[in-house]
Amino acid sequence: MQNFTELLDSISGFVWGPPLLFLLVGTGIYLTIVLAGLQFRALPFALKQTFISHKKHSHEYEGDISHFGALMTALSATIGTGNIAGVATAMVSGGPGAVFWMWVTALVGMATKYAECLLAVKYRITNEKGEMSGGPMYFIEKGLGKNWKWLAVLFALFGTLASFGIGSSVQANAVAGTLNASFGIPSWVVGVVLTVLTAIVVLGGIKSIAKASSIIVPFMAVIYILGGLVIIFQHLDLVGQAFALIIREAFTAQSVGGAVLGTAVRYGVARGLFSNEAGMGSAPIAAAAAKTDHPVRQALISMTGTFLDTIVVCSITGLVLAIGYIVAGNTFGDQKGAALTTLYFGNLITGGSWIVSFGMAFFAYSTILGWCYYGEKCATYLLGDSFVLPYRIIYTATVMLGTILALDVVWVFADIFNGLMALPNLIALLLLSKVVVSETKDFIKRREAGELY
Repeated sequence: MQNFTELLDSISGFVWGPPLLFLLVGTGIYLTIVLAGLQFRALPFALKQTFISHKKHSHEYEGDISHFGALMTALSATIGTGNIAGVATAMVSGGPGAVFWMWVTALVGMATKYAECLLAVKYRITNEKGEMSGGPMYFIEKGLGKNWKWLAVLFALFGTLASFGIGSSVQANAVAGTLNASFGIPSWVVGVVLTVLTAIVVLGGIKSIAKASSIIVPFMAVIYILGGLVIIFQHLDLVGQAFALIIREAFTAQSVGGAVLGTAVRYGVARGLFSNEAGMGSAPIAAAAAKTDHPVRQALISMTGTFLDTIVVCSITGLVLAIGYIVAGNTFGDQKGAALTTLYFGNLITGGSWIVSFGMAFFAYSTILGWCYYGEKCATYLLGDSFVLPYRIIYTATVMLGTILALDVVWVFADIFNGLMALPNLIALLLLSKVVVSETKDFIKRREAGELY
């Protein structure tokens, strides 16, 4: 068994090695160039559409859920353990400078998220139930043609398999582990409650998932962010040192030149991409369900997800950890992952460990909900719409299994399939980049002419 685990670790290391990281970041840089830095120029407009204008017009257009609901569904699957445990893992393994490279990854990743969500809306279809279906599998097949369907099938296969790992079982395992360690609640009790709560929501489909996500994600994100901000403002004298530490450590010789990639670059990019999922092909599946008048509008709103996930939430975690690192005498000690974030929050603010524990639980639960929709759409692309109910039942069952089984191997499997999802998606993004640019120009032209609000 140990040899098998080591083999899987080697495969995971290869999948998430320099070639994929270069392709992910390189695609973001390329799209940033061809779109003339759209993610920077249009960010204020995109945020306004997300939080102010989304209720005004979306009910008038074709789709299943609102702009905001689509974003929250995507964020429910994105904001999670990566924002709490992932940042800590990156900083322990790659040094505090890893946070800087997470920022860089997010800034170029916003262009990638924009492009993939635009294509998802443009090439979406209406299934036999009258619901929207979209994502990389559809824009690969419809955008590139039937000769590329094999690539679409690969994406859907990887996405289906990944959903049972990173979506259900390992997230449920994280919730059970967190609540057991913090409050002594037996794992099987957590499993029963979590399975019932999951079934209630996911059996209702995308509208139910979007409704739950629109409540859970903003609520928990605000609590976590406020907790982090309290720590930051209570240690304002150390904030400047924290930023200086992050930037300085991002450019040391070991950080940028060690091994094949520098440690800070390697872990910052890998954990950043794992956290915000830009280029992975998952968020476009949710974007395709949105009620919208133009693919670009939803793409801009979806793009803000990467900004909110990494530039906002991950930055809060990174700054708190950097402050804790300075307070502890420039050391992280023996802790890592979520345990490190929990320790520093608890040391720096009263009740901080509770904030992280509840954050982990709620974020992981919301990830379970969001990934059910992703996996369902991938599975039905392969097996047809009649497989919807069987998939939801199987998915819900794996939630219970995840709380009571040791899942070290499943974590690695999930990591592998998560990385493999990106390859078909990125190939399609590069080949369809002209379509992305054309749709962007069309949206700008029609808004200037007064045809679109």
